[in-house]
Amino acid sequence: MKALVLVALIALGAVSARAEVVVSHGLSAFGDLKYPADFSHFDYVNPQAPKGGAIATTSVRANQTFDTLNAYSLRGDPPMGLSAPENLVYDTLMTTADDETDAVYGLVAAHAEFLPGGDWIIFEMRPEARFADGSAVTTEDVVFSFESLKSDGAAPRFRLSLRDVTGAEALGPHRVRFTFAPDAPKRDLPMLVAGLPILSKAWFEGRDFGAPSMEQPLGSGPYAVEKAEAGRSVTYRRRDDYWARDLPVNVGRWNFDAITVEYFRDRSAAIPALQARVIDLHESFSSKEWAVDYDFEAIRDGRVIRETLPDLSPSGTQGFWFNTRRPHLSDARVRQALGMAFDFEWSNRTLFYDLYQRTTSFFQTTAMMAEGEPSPEELALLEPFRDRLPPETFGPAFTPLVSDGSGRNRQALRAASRLLEDAGWFLDDAGIRRNEAGEALTLEIFDDSSAFERIVNPYIQNLRALGVEASWRLVDAAQNQQRTKDFDYDVTIARFSVGATPGVGLRNFYHSSSADQPGSYNLSGVADPVVDHLVETMIAAPDRATLHVAGRALDRVLRAMHIWSPQWYKASHTVAYWDKFARPAIKPPYSRAILDTWWVDPAREAALAARAQ
Repeated sequence: MKALVLVALIALGAVSARAEVVVSHGLSAFGDLKYPADFSHFDYVNPQAPKGGAIATTSVRANQTFDTLNAYSLRGDPPMGLSAPENLVYDTLMTTADDETDAVYGLVAAHAEFLPGGDWIIFEMRPEARFADGSAVTTEDVVFSFESLKSDGAAPRFRLSLRDVTGAEALGPHRVRFTFAPDAPKRDLPMLVAGLPILSKAWFEGRDFGAPSMEQPLGSGPYAVEKAEAGRSVTYRRRDDYWARDLPVNVGRWNFDAITVEYFRDRSAAIPALQARVIDLHESFSSKEWAVDYDFEAIRDGRVIRETLPDLSPSGTQGFWFNTRRPHLSDARVRQALGMAFDFEWSNRTLFYDLYQRTTSFFQTTAMMAEGEPSPEELALLEPFRDRLPPETFGPAFTPLVSDGSGRNRQALRAASRLLEDAGWFLDDAGIRRNEAGEALTLEIFDDSSAFERIVNPYIQNLRALGVEASWRLVDAAQNQQRTKDFDYDVTIARFSVGATPGVGLRNFYHSSSADQPGSYNLSGVADPVVDHLVETMIAAPDRATLHVAGRALDRVLRAMHIWSPQWYKASHTVAYWDKFARPAIKPPYSRAILDTWWVDPAREAALAARAQ
């Protein structure tokens, strides 16, 4: 698995000579790797999978449009396929295994060398690595990529995560060293830098890294952009000359000759597109769509298959996120009251066909999900901050009230009304909530999907019953994305997951350093020293047990802050596809694995063609 070797490190200036250094083909947060150094392929692929054919599908990302092929700048929105987790174009030093929670294995890097907990890591790169134009992938490109992703023009998720990576240095054409801040937690930093996309330094010469562009990027990955029409579609073409096609991490993967991602102004257009074979596969994110809209001939005669694929990855958290930057939403009592107006049980029975479960945690379906009273270990983390935390933090973890599903959730509305009065919002003669200054309590909810309107309108009716001047606005995808980036909203709708081993990425969601960073995922504007401390405790956790305890403590604090009204989740992918595909016998637990492990079955495709005649 891993080898311990003795090497001289005087030149590194980091430790004394003859210190023990780990040389490893892979990395994981806590050192546990499933695959040995001589593994031939991942267990969840078919190493004999044929290459060929094409797939056209819809985006699984929240953004339903795109206007740039520069995937890593703050400005513009890229299409699916140019960045993780569906990165088709850019190779990385190491790549993930989807049957492990946090392991990565050598891709451009043959191995890594590091001191456990040390201030540096060295990657030995494969000299055969090439960009799509045939030029060599060198350490200069790795250094350029790191420096660009840490620059002001890069997306905040990189700048914030890379805060504690102090530098990257080319030790030669194929050896690169990253250094870390001496006092920073080191657990996640090696994997973080191992997963950075490698961009071509030469290609970016004379180009503004932070500028949006529809110019096709130069990558070194299994696919290249063949054509793209902003806001409409992007097609990736498999590279026959891909330098890493036979590496163990790629055997049995990247089987489609072409992958097309289609974008629609409205998600509801995807079903007619599937029916007309404009697309081959679609994942539904609407319960109504899944329950009602798949009623056409190809479904009934079996040419289109509907299937529910299990998903063991963390369900994360989805909800109505309240913008605490807005003065009228700065009081936790107001936010709690507004959240209580959402009747999940009625919505699930009436609107969702009982397909969902209620989200209650920011770490849903993981060991970091707080339940019941805090454990002694959790209390040990929380007690030093008792005077700064709401008393409910030290009791049973907050969970939303459960209604009878009748749609007449009077108990919740009465409790919400009391909270609003406690916060200084009283009903006037017209039934409108106003504060001492006479300002009305208003709330605008917006989204770019008309599918949400039927869900939000009953919520708005309940809010109006409380005296809140609530409204719903359907905006176009570009406006939705820009307003979200600029934190220009009262309430926004989003789903996030931070994985089974959350690390430095948590800063992008809940840390004060991201609260005022446009484009960050800190949608509610959380800027709290206790939250910061717990986030950093999770990042520095030396083992999974410590990580889980700190995660549960953070979960309790965030839930007591009422920064969101939780919505729902399902631990599965609901997909429909034309019966032209084959796939491995094993599905990895932490990924759909459709684009990288499925393939076109020529016999099935021929059978479909024959039936169409």
